[in-house]
Amino acid sequence: MAETVTVDAKGRVSIPRAVRQRLGLHSGATLFVQEHEGEIRFRRAENPFDLLAEYAEEEYRMGQTTSLRAYAREHGIALDGE
Repeated sequence: MAETVTVDAKGRVSIPRAVRQRLGLHSGATLFVQEHEGEIRFRRAENPFDLLAEYAEEEYRMGQTTSLRAYAREHGIALDGE
């Protein structure tokens, strides 16, 4: 679906409300802007720590987590005080 937007005097572009709602974009969202051969593309910037937290939560729910102490023991790593 194509939408028409206008660039203002400060170079700002307003993303139509319906598009923001479909994409889950809220005030303060960060987007990457990429230009290639005269075409402009926007891509949502994702915090890698958020992705890591989601992965860790899924591993925990599936019972596939290991405590730091157990991991250290399995790999021969001495922790402080041990």
